[in-house]
Amino acid sequence: MKSIKNKILIALSLIVTMFATTSCLNDDSDYWKADVAGKAYATVLKPQLQSMGLKPVAGYVNYSFMINIAVDQLPTSDITVVMKKDPAAVTNYNTTKGLTGAAAYKPFPNIEILNPTITIPKGTRTATVNCRVWGAETLDACDKFIAAVSFESVTGGGSITIAENMKSYLLSLPISNPYEGIYHSSGTFTHPTAGVRTIDEDKELSTVDCKTVKTTVGDLGGYDAIFTVNPDFTVTVTGGLSASQPLVPDGVNKYDPATKTFTVNYYYVGGGGNRVIAETLTKL
Repeated sequence: MKSIKNKILIALSLIVTMFATTSCLNDDSDYWKADVAGKAYATVLKPQLQSMGLKPVAGYVNYSFMINIAVDQLPTSDITVVMKKDPAAVTNYNTTKGLTGAAAYKPFPNIEILNPTITIPKGTRTATVNCRVWGAETLDACDKFIAAVSFESVTGGGSITIAENMKSYLLSLPISNPYEGIYHSSGTFTHPTAGVRTIDEDKELSTVDCKTVKTTVGDLGGYDAIFTVNPDFTVTVTGGLSASQPLVPDGVNKYDPATKTFTVNYYYVGGGGNRVIAETLTKL
């Protein structure tokens, strides 16, 4: 069994996690059992759902993944692999995970396999599949997308079975919130006893979900102000210093998509009275 256990080699001395089988390979920690000794399988090295965030901007984004011929001995002849785009694999993933409605993934609409036909030379087991996606700027960031690429065929090297539960590379492609980024904040922080101080600093707004970002409360560090952009571009303000000191909307809270500017007004209650924040945050 020792020679069997150490058969799968990948670039940079990475050793592949092994799989167990009944009628096919299973994704667990010890797959190369005696009942598959002497057989050969074509597998994706990382068949679990992977993820790569996309910015909502035009242009190509490249990615790659590795495939493997899992076999006792190194192949003695070249093996030709053909890969295909496989939106049906996304449907299958949703079904397997019980995902429906808004929770279900959609096939990413724009994907190209740059090297769909690959030759794995004799004496080796692995190869790299190169792909690219584009068009994230035209998609709804609230939708969930997967780019799916699967084995279509494997020829050469004798009888090689495509492992049904390890034949697809599934890449989740969440689209970054369009409101995230670096903003310049200007405004005031009014303390009930210490008076007014000026806010004039750059702040990062980071993604919470497809409509929501978070940043710091006024010019305080370590506390979250959370802004959710509504369909009419009003902004819902939440967050706070603690459960007993939430942020309370106070006045105009809106987002201007033309200037990429948040106007927010809110306060929280502290000793002696309210701390009132009025900010204008403009994307840099």
